[in-house]
Amino acid sequence: MFKATTSTQDPMILQLVPIVTQACEILREEYQHYCAGDAFDVERKADHSPVTQADYRSNNYITQALATISDLPLLSEEADNMPRQAWQRFWLLDPLDGTKEFLHKRPEFTINLSLVDGSQTVFAVLAIPCEQQIYFCPEDGMPLKLETDTGQWFEYIADETEKNIQIGLSQSAQHKPEYAEYLQDLATLTNFGVLKAGSAYKFCMMLEDQVDIYPRFHPTCEWDTSAGQCFIERIGGGLVDFKGRPFVYNQRETLLNAGFIAFKNTKMKTLALQALELMQKRH
Repeated sequence: MFKATTSTQDPMILQLVPIVTQACEILREEYQHYCAGDAFDVERKADHSPVTQADYRSNNYITQALATISDLPLLSEEADNMPRQAWQRFWLLDPLDGTKEFLHKRPEFTINLSLVDGSQTVFAVLAIPCEQQIYFCPEDGMPLKLETDTGQWFEYIADETEKNIQIGLSQSAQHKPEYAEYLQDLATLTNFGVLKAGSAYKFCMMLEDQVDIYPRFHPTCEWDTSAGQCFIERIGGGLVDFKGRPFVYNQRETLLNAGFIAFKNTKMKTLALQALELMQKRH
């Protein structure tokens, strides 16, 4: 959860606030045009996933704006592959995470931006354009949130209140049997509710104490998880593969991730991995 605080003095965050705020404005404007039925360009990538004029416009703006404040290289979902293996420190960007949500007229899409140093994410931004909220994970300290319409800053504080456990699932999870199987095994361990949402929006829900465990059995890419992992690790949770290992970044030929389990704290980690173990024993 978050409590109101004074404006941050973190220089990197202050440089990024106007950039990310404007990128959110761009995506809100594009979303309004799309929902109004205006002419709108949608293409298909080689993997058949959609990409829209909104993805490209956000990407172009953020790419150009970042170059004015940083000389670090940028790896973006919507840019050509780069010789990234030699990079030690770089920006990782998904300029519109949740394109399918966007196209289904669900406002659960985000901007994911992170700073990778070596194999670790050390700074992150998650923005929800339609809610006018931007989350920042500084290189040191707890996550912060900015309400861009009011200018109010908030700082993360742990909520120790006992409540019902909530499992976050992707909108497409209902069509994949492994999710039903996982939930069936988890139900032998604890009671829980289920919330469905798109994209990295679920990581924001974890920060807001709305989601405790987020299992993912279908593929993502590094720009989908880097920022979210940084946030939830900072608050005492984590994101691990099915062998319990935290994801690392820019260490493989492929940018494609295998499945993962994300959890808000150590108690949720125990439950989440116990359910996974039960599921794996049957296979």
